[in-house]
Amino acid sequence: MTATRERISQKSRTREAILAGARALIERGEPVTVTAAAAESGISKATAYRYFSDPAVLAAEAGLAVEVRDYAEIVQGCDTPRAKVLAVSLYMFDLALAHEPAFRQFLARSLDCWLAEGGTKAPLRGARRVAMFEAALAGHRPALPADRLALLVGALSAATGTEAMIALTDVARLSPDMARQALREMTEAILDRFLGA
Repeated sequence: MTATRERISQKSRTREAILAGARALIERGEPVTVTAAAAESGISKATAYRYFSDPAVLAAEAGLAVEVRDYAEIVQGCDTPRAKVLAVSLYMFDLALAHEPAFRQFLARSLDCWLAEGGTKAPLRGARRVAMFEAALAGHRPALPADRLALLVGALSAATGTEAMIALTDVARLSPDMARQALREMTEAILDRFLGA
């Protein structure tokens, strides 16, 4: 594992620990603040604020995190990297559709936070789909150079979830069923482009 990958992994663990602290507060019916979530998870307040500067964004994402199934469960029964990628892509899209109001609210809070900070700092958001796509594509790592793999994961990440739901239903005005079919086609096309048919 490269030093860069280890840093990304550590950041992901830290972020998940803060979210776990926020979820514990939610479950006990206590107010979610960045300081309280940091204390709950044993992480310094300063570190927690680097990940979540707005408690509304933290609470919104912590609530969403409860709904996400484990990667192994999502790809169960998939025997190829392509099938695993498609399963992850469709799951993330279906999750956004099933919890549309909560995902839209989370996106709105993230954008509000970005605006409040002058639009200079990109809001740090969860990277579950990125980690899942990387896991699904693990079998292609030797054959696909690191920069192409990163580009592939980026393209797949942009083509699913809340952002794709908004583009397909709000902008393109597709029904949820047609949007899901379009998402499947986009995922297949991306995979064909990077991995071959």
